[in-house]
Amino acid sequence: MEYKILPVGDSALTIVFGDRIDPGISADVRAARKHLTKKNIEGVTEYVQTYATLMVHYKPGVVLYDELAVRIDQELSGLDLSEGNMKKKTIVIPVCYGGEFGPDLPFVCEHAGLNEEEVIRRHSGGEYLIYMLGFMPGFVYLGGMDPSISTPRLRDPRDRIEKGSVGIAANQTGIYPLVSPGGWQIIGRTPLKLYDQNREKPILYEAGEYIRFVPIDRGEFDRIKEQVDHDTYEYEWIIEGGK
Repeated sequence: MEYKILPVGDSALTIVFGDRIDPGISADVRAARKHLTKKNIEGVTEYVQTYATLMVHYKPGVVLYDELAVRIDQELSGLDLSEGNMKKKTIVIPVCYGGEFGPDLPFVCEHAGLNEEEVIRRHSGGEYLIYMLGFMPGFVYLGGMDPSISTPRLRDPRDRIEKGSVGIAANQTGIYPLVSPGGWQIIGRTPLKLYDQNREKPILYEAGEYIRFVPIDRGEFDRIKEQVDHDTYEYEWIIEGGK
């Protein structure tokens, strides 16, 4: 796989793997991030994965750009970045669709020309690749939504969207892990705590993994939320596949 290493200011560089949103390119970025992270390169402070690039933040007082670029090129030039080398990991997210948790579901149905049951079936019917995290801790940029339920953003964004809200914006779907303003069409909510700074792993998922939504009713939502609120919920069950 070809890539380019370019400077970004005086304390970061970016590794460019492509110029489009593509699952194969995303797999290359993820493989590079995991490989470089394991190397514990002196002076590197953070790796940030995006759709087609990997940004590397470093301390210029410890390592210089030219030196770091050469080291990274040496590490990646012999690395097999094929997607087949990466084990698939899926995070199962239970979602209560519609009602007070999904105020925009009727509009999505109207826009798509489908009933609620069919919109829910199509939204929960596949697995979504996490291309990147951003905007806020734990907010996922997902690919793979059925284009038949693509719906424009709200004309007037809301001042407050509750944490756990699942929404659609154009051809993307995502989850709000924290209370936030936002303009996505909200179709449901998960009772899970997607981000918790006091948890050993604050964010449940990472770029390159997959999310699968599972419809639940209000009773199941309340049962799970009570366990989550009392820190008795066993998050282990939501993981499918190897790490």
